[in-house]
Amino acid sequence: QVQLVESGGGLVQPGGSLRLSCAASGSHFSINVMGWYRQAPGKQREFLATITNRANTNYADFVKGRFTISRDNAKNTVYLQMNSLKPEDTAVYYCVVDHVYGGRDWGQGIQVTVSS
Repeated sequence: QVQLVESGGGLVQPGGSLRLSCAASGSHFSINVMGWYRQAPGKQREFLATITNRANTNYADFVKGRFTISRDNAKNTVYLQMNSLKPEDTAVYYCVVDHVYGGRDWGQGIQVTVSS
């Protein structure tokens, strides 16, 4: 199990950008895939993007071209660069890691609010 700490959220105007970070500590040697989900009020949690330990990426269609996931294996940190933000991107954003043995850990979530 690892501990995940997200940072970088906050309030941004429509059209603006934010960069989320998620640092993993603990038993990080078993981490395979790192990624991001989000959950808006009254909606189900939805997949955004993942990145493997070999930097292979996968994105939800609705974020392609706006969001970019990256990873620093030396720092055990995954990032989500979010550009051209819209009010509908307002949500709690969650970091997730999948382990080579099949387990999954979630971060506590961080609020992103897009509003003028």
